[in-house]
Amino acid sequence: MIAKKVIGLPLKGLRLAMKSGDTLIQHAGTQALRVKTWLDTSKSKTDDAADTQFATTSGYKNVNAASNDEGIDPLELEFQKSPINLVPAIFLIATPIAAAVITPWYLMTHQVSAPVWGVFGAFMVWTGISITAGYHRLLSHRAYKAHPLVKNFLLLGSTLAVQGSAFDWVSGHRTHHRHVDDRIEDPYSAQRGFFFSHIGWMLRNYPSGRFDYKNIPDLTKDKVLQIQHKYYGLWVLATNVAMVAAVGWLIGDVWGTLILAGLLRLVLTHHFTFFINSLCHMFGTRPYTDTNSARDNFFLAIFTWGEGYHNYHHFFQYDYRNGVKWWQYDPTKWLIVGLSKLGLTSELRTVDDTTIKHAEVQMQFKKAQQQIDNATANGLDIPHAMKSFQDRIKFEYDAFTQTVEEWQALKAKTIELKKTEFADRLHEVEETLKQDYAKVEQKILAHNSNLKNAFRSIGQSPKAA
Repeated sequence: MIAKKVIGLPLKGLRLAMKSGDTLIQHAGTQALRVKTWLDTSKSKTDDAADTQFATTSGYKNVNAASNDEGIDPLELEFQKSPINLVPAIFLIATPIAAAVITPWYLMTHQVSAPVWGVFGAFMVWTGISITAGYHRLLSHRAYKAHPLVKNFLLLGSTLAVQGSAFDWVSGHRTHHRHVDDRIEDPYSAQRGFFFSHIGWMLRNYPSGRFDYKNIPDLTKDKVLQIQHKYYGLWVLATNVAMVAAVGWLIGDVWGTLILAGLLRLVLTHHFTFFINSLCHMFGTRPYTDTNSARDNFFLAIFTWGEGYHNYHHFFQYDYRNGVKWWQYDPTKWLIVGLSKLGLTSELRTVDDTTIKHAEVQMQFKKAQQQIDNATANGLDIPHAMKSFQDRIKFEYDAFTQTVEEWQALKAKTIELKKTEFADRLHEVEETLKQDYAKVEQKILAHNSNLKNAFRSIGQSPKAA
């Protein structure tokens, strides 16, 4: 109803959008929520009953849970039967259709002034970076602290994005990190396919999307966030309709501003954000960990204000940076740093370089072992170059293990010294420890370089390592 009044979508078009949307939802439900059966005939009926009770009461997936007559897991069955989430479904399907129809028509039939395009660009930046710097890095991960002026400015921008209240967004995101890739617990699990993780998870009232806010006690005490959550619908209207129209009135083109800075900006921001949940769990590299599906993707970082370095983020989620390398495109990081110079942000949390490089080297060893396993899989004699590569990797791994042991011992020593030394000697202790840490870091960097040389010896790009 809101879309119809604000955008001026004809009644016929809205009906078509609703019809198309219902078909799309039904198709998504069929494709993304395919039944996965779990049967364990070796288990007794008593064990099955106990497993079922645990899975039901705890909310966790249990592959040995007792199933219905067709062998369908009860929790999966609940997913299949989830009802359509009507308001989000209509909104998320109608707005892209409206934007695809109205925007080209308006651009072909009206002259759009430079100020309107300027407002469109400004609102794109404000909305997108408010999600990344506000909802995500500030509220979800507490990666830094912000002055109330910055916090409230980002909160307004996040409301412009129409991605739910701070309570909903942050609770869902923290659940995603806790249960990443779990088909039952992860609200937008990539294991259910692109459509589900991109937008399908919002179209139905799935069990994983029902948040009780127990994981956001730090936010539920905030008075401003309480008001935003309670009156979220009014906040959305005030920002996306009243404020956008007011800006349009000031620059002399209300409808052009509503269509471009309102509708088109909203749809683009939606799907740029959704790409992180979908494409960034499917395409890209995993230089830090392969324990989950998150990937680093430079191309997506361009559209998502630096959020595309998702593999790093999932391994070091409390770092205020996503693009941790100096050359990686992460404007959100640059904004946070810039504001810290003005005293508007503080306590920026980072992961030390040694820990980051350690994770990278660990992944290089995993990739090296995969190369060796692939070469020996058929039981044939491996080439001389690969045999030499295997020997070099074994030697380097033994040395790396010793370096890690030194590092762990140094961290334990750091804690002990800081407990026992007097305050007037702490600066001496810290200086000595700093030198020791530098030596360990140099060793890890050397391991990294040696591994890259080893990969080159078998014709692999250093980037593959």
